Amino acid sequence: MAEYLAHSGKGEYPPQTYIEHIQGVCSRAARYASEVKVYASRDTGQMEAILRRSALFHDLGKLSDQNQAVLHEPVGMHLHLPVNHVDAGSAALKEAGSLYAALLVYSHHKGLPDMATEGIRAEDAFLRDEHPNTRRDVDRELSELLRRHRELLREEFDDSESSYLGDWPIFFRMVLSCLADADHTDTAAAYRQTPEKEVLPSLQAEKRLVALDQYVAGLGGSDTRSQLRQEMYRACRDANINSGFSTCDSPVGSGKTTAVMAHLLRQAASRRSRRVFVILPYTNIIQQSVDTYRKALVLPGEDPEEVVAELHCRADFQNSDTRYLTSLWRAPIIVTTAVAFFETLASNHPAALRRFHELPGSVIFVDEAHNALPVKLLPLAWRWMSILAEEWSCYWILASGSLVRYWELNSLRSIEMNRPCIPELVEADLRERLMRYEHNRVSFQWRSTPVSRRDLVRWVQSSPGPRLLILNTVQSAAVIANDLCTAYGRECVEHLSTALTPEDRKWVIQRVANRLNDASDTNWTLVATSCVEAGVDFSFRTGFRELSSLLSLLQAAGRVNRHGAIQNAEMWSFSLQEDSMLKSNPALEDARNVLKGYFEKGINITPELSTQSMNDEIVRNDSCLSEIQQLMSIEAEMQFKEVESRFNIIDSDTVCAVVDEALAKSITYGKGDWRALQRKAISVRRYNIQRWGLKEIAKDVYQWTLGYDLFLGYMSGALQLERIKNDTLIL
Repeated sequence: MAEYLAHSGKGEYPPQTYIEHIQGVCSRAARYASEVKVYASRDTGQMEAILRRSALFHDLGKLSDQNQAVLHEPVGMHLHLPVNHVDAGSAALKEAGSLYAALLVYSHHKGLPDMATEGIRAEDAFLRDEHPNTRRDVDRELSELLRRHRELLREEFDDSESSYLGDWPIFFRMVLSCLADADHTDTAAAYRQTPEKEVLPSLQAEKRLVALDQYVAGLGGSDTRSQLRQEMYRACRDANINSGFSTCDSPVGSGKTTAVMAHLLRQAASRRSRRVFVILPYTNIIQQSVDTYRKALVLPGEDPEEVVAELHCRADFQNSDTRYLTSLWRAPIIVTTAVAFFETLASNHPAALRRFHELPGSVIFVDEAHNALPVKLLPLAWRWMSILAEEWSCYWILASGSLVRYWELNSLRSIEMNRPCIPELVEADLRERLMRYEHNRVSFQWRSTPVSRRDLVRWVQSSPGPRLLILNTVQSAAVIANDLCTAYGRECVEHLSTALTPEDRKWVIQRVANRLNDASDTNWTLVATSCVEAGVDFSFRTGFRELSSLLSLLQAAGRVNRHGAIQNAEMWSFSLQEDSMLKSNPALEDARNVLKGYFEKGINITPELSTQSMNDEIVRNDSCLSEIQQLMSIEAEMQFKEVESRFNIIDSDTVCAVVDEALAKSITYGKGDWRALQRKAISVRRYNIQRWGLKEIAKDVYQWTLGYDLFLGYMSGALQLERIKNDTLIL
């Protein structure tokens, strides 16, 4: 055999030798570790040593004769190597007493294991292949593999490992991130699959702050609201914060998007941070923020996509290079969703974790922080945020128009959480003036008796318009929208929910915006779900919100009289009478009852009530505290797989259904367009697949075969089917 290989040749690209790959991975891992070390508050000599050992021996098993025989064949001849190539490296490191490095090698393809489960395995099975025969075969030839490795690289084991003094779960995710990224990147580089322009623009925080100042100054405005926004901008920009956290509790429309960014850039300059993260609760509100930041922060000659990276499940990229670098968190400013961000922190998989090492030394804006995560996940997320602040130089801003200070909740006193006194960016006087303006903007009203479909339609239609009506389920929104359309005509109603494809929702949002800008067009209603409650710059005359949480009500109210131009604007809460077509969402029961209690007691509905409402919801939910305690325990025990499995921000089990017939046909034949799929597909709960007779055309991708239109989306077909089943006619 001429030489030992790490990867087979692929098309025009020659094979990569074992020496080239090991040296490349060692070099990249060392570089990543040195970049991270700058921001580490604890001694990270262990990180560099562990990474060096794991990088040296991570592919040791590829030196076996059986694996080499396959590697010397053209790529595609065999999909898998015949012998587990990971097990040899793990075995060798275990034998040398390098258990931390052995864990990384063991995990660099399959992911971090549950350490408590791993610990009860037999000594010879700990951090080894699960099959005894494989372990025996590897042990039999281990000395020969080590001999070949030493001859090739002239590397011996160095000193045994010392113990890390900080948080172990985060530390292991961090070092695995460095190893996995080094391994993947080196392999991709061998096949010329890395970007030609690998160095993205740097943060250059001072220059971008100057650009942002100029952008905000150009917005102008002399009315009271504009003056308050300017004060808000200056207050956030110039706030001096020395801790790892701050909060920005200011109402809807006060200019948090730019004000908080100014503060982040100033902090980044003083802390020498390397990137900015903006974390938003919903995918549908990302584009608005991205557009603002690209207008305000991109310097002359820069590519906007490379400066402000938009990273979420539906993001489109101008080229593969931008997509590659963006997905690895290497842009200076990254705008992403809470789902994408926090599930990366929770992951045990190398594919997701490989970007984790880019997080140290970041300033991070969690917008609408109360909506970012379910209550049961907040304490664990808070633990991660605290550790990243204390040990890895991250700085966090938690911002909202109705901020929940969940780290102070009495109901969570039994949970072991760091509870610092977190400074507020906006001083009390300005915050009071902002809140006073907010209180005068809209009044909250309550209809105490449940309302029928027929009465709801009449009540809404008789109120001053334009009107916003938000319902708790996609089906309820479609039913009521159709009722309004039947009773008063299509021009009197718009409909917006996830029953529409992203492409069609974008069209509806633009249509609604145009109608709102026409002062003469008032006699109409937007019927929507909660997807309209955050980040959409709408302002209606009157609002109606089906009973949900206090926080949802406050968010909905942010779309009513948004600019304070209307006297006596009202936001109504109500509950629906259930029928065959209208069903309540049981997941909202506790939140509904808490808010209902406030109305019944005559308590004023204000943003200041937000923390209390979450506390009351936790107290009512017997299982919530138990779930929180379990999550905290399995994280402390380094049950990495279990943490990843349980940390689900979105609990609904959905599949993708393609609406466009031509696209569905191309996917069926394996020629589907990824971008088109994101635009022209809907999400359908898995339990409805059989009920609605959907046909699978690819893995977890289905074709929507019922009716679909631009008004009700897929609910057009679903409701028709429900009418037949229930023999129920809509008004």
